[in-house]
Amino acid sequence: MNTSSRFAFAVHVLALLSLQEGVPLSSELIAGSVNTNPALIRRLLTMLADAGLTTAQLGAGGGALLARPAQDITLLDIYRAVDDAQLFALHREEPNPACMVGRNIQDVLRGIISEAQQAMEASLAGRTLADATADVVKAERQRERKRRQAG
Repeated sequence: MNTSSRFAFAVHVLALLSLQEGVPLSSELIAGSVNTNPALIRRLLTMLADAGLTTAQLGAGGGALLARPAQDITLLDIYRAVDDAQLFALHREEPNPACMVGRNIQDVLRGIISEAQQAMEASLAGRTLADATADVVKAERQRERKRRQAG
């Protein structure tokens, strides 16, 4: 029972790219910020490029760039680019059909999970990468203010 971190990593990567304002970033630099392996970042960048969210500048000084403005990329776009799984999964094996709960729980859960998935996707569709990046900048300013007040 694993939870994917691809969405969180993808938002991190794209926020980093959006703050660089057109300066291409290498997978090594991005991996340093995410604190992960550059190969994982390259795989993630491929998924994001396939979805039209990033592009690559080749050659010396090359790297990843946003393919379109941050305000035009919803968090749902990012989620769909990197995560094809449903919010929750059902049983891997069919429950016991001789049990009242076992024979009915899958249908009950399908409805509940569908509603939860729709709510999550609606929430992500209402926020952009620019919103998330602005929140990062705001959090950093608050952190700096607290640091100055404490020092």
